[in-house]
Amino acid sequence: MSLFTRSNDALDINPPVGNRHLTVGGSDWLWAVCAIYSFSFLVVVGLTYFAKSGERIFHYLFTISLFTGAIAYFAMASDLGIVAIHISNNLSSPGFREIFYPKYINWFVGWTPLVIALGLISGVSWATIAFNVALGWTWVASWLSGAMTGTNYKWGFFAYGTVAYFLLAASLFGTGLITAKRLEVQRHYTMLAGWAVFLWLLYPIAYGLDDGGNKITVTDGFVFFGILDVLLVPVLAFGIIVLSSRWDYRKMNLYFTQYGRVAQGPDLVEHEKAAPAPVAAAEQTV
Repeated sequence: MSLFTRSNDALDINPPVGNRHLTVGGSDWLWAVCAIYSFSFLVVVGLTYFAKSGERIFHYLFTISLFTGAIAYFAMASDLGIVAIHISNNLSSPGFREIFYPKYINWFVGWTPLVIALGLISGVSWATIAFNVALGWTWVASWLSGAMTGTNYKWGFFAYGTVAYFLLAASLFGTGLITAKRLEVQRHYTMLAGWAVFLWLLYPIAYGLDDGGNKITVTDGFVFFGILDVLLVPVLAFGIIVLSSRWDYRKMNLYFTQYGRVAQGPDLVEHEKAAPAPVAAAEQTV
């Protein structure tokens, strides 16, 4: 027996549910995406130790995104985190479809650092960053609710989630571009935010064909979403980390110290509080 012989028995150990479910080929693809996320995670963790002190914020953020993605794709490749939902649209193939909720957990958790990173680059206020994060959560939570709905009412959740996406895109390209221009990073920010917004625009199409409309198989849906996820998180992570070496962290207020987010940068001298003078000895009585 060859040492390199391998077999994927995930679906034998964790049997699929429903009559439209993941195939062995689909599981192989998910293992490949899991490997991409895992390798990218290790690379970013390694790069963190070579980054300058105070300039590791993007390494920290994408460590979380990539780690979350690796865990989610491990679960999905193993055919875990599944629910059988009644097929409401494709009448030619009635029955139940296998829905994977780790996919939505990955987006809910993994996209949050991405949105925060874009906010930090643009220089928008913390209130705007919190608003954008909440929009992302609303988007994903709405789509998860729709995926778990076995009737055409799922499209109501789809509509609400898509509106949240457009509000997020408007915020990134509206307020974000204005402040990015002030910080003289407009070209880089436009490229990075544009990449994210463009890829996010393809997610409603994939959702409508996959968990929403049941027009493609579970495996085909994972191929579609897997490509989008890889192009979005690992590619954008390395793009931001590479470009960040050209940015003026002082001007962008991106130095994070024990005193919070400050503009002074490496020239900041953190003075220790002077030790209190010793209590004078009691005066001797004459």
